Amino acid sequence: MQRNTIPAVVVAVLGVAAAGAQADTQRPTATAELIDTEGEAIGTAELTQGPDGVLLRFDLEDLPGGGRYHAFHIHRYGDCSDPGEGFQASGGHLNPQGRAHGLLNPDGPDAGDFANLYADGDGTVDAEFFTPHASLDGTTGARILDDDGAALVIHARPDDHVSQPIGGAGARIACGVIEGSSGQTGE
Repeated sequence: MQRNTIPAVVVAVLGVAAAGAQADTQRPTATAELIDTEGEAIGTAELTQGPDGVLLRFDLEDLPGGGRYHAFHIHRYGDCSDPGEGFQASGGHLNPQGRAHGLLNPDGPDAGDFANLYADGDGTVDAEFFTPHASLDGTTGARILDDDGAALVIHARPDDHVSQPIGGAGARIACGVIEGSSGQTGE
């Protein structure tokens, strides 16, 4: 009687692949539902923690001021409760290290800094960004999901990556509270 057996090497490779797939599904994740200054929903951002930072993916429609680049940053407080007042409740940038603003600043960047995003003429944004300066749980850089949470804030103009305090980015035109996969903004 002949048995059908799978070589041990194949079993080991399948086991490693299965373990890797399981590890990927256990990565910390978070989402942000973004609203404009009228309080209208314009889309989402998904954040996934990697071993050395956070991957952020935008899926937005009707971002005001389409057809150009916009600055966006992670802001200190998970509070977008004041859309008519320009989302001031979100505070300044996530910056526990006290660094200067700007990706091109020799004394920066702060943990909330990113490259500019581009919105199509109709305000559509479909883009990915990565930061090594922050993580959801604080294992790398600044902690996004701390006791007072954090927010993603999109500005009217692009960031020049040098000027203080926000790179000439102008008014805050969209905001989304970052919430962990359990729905919490912090621990």
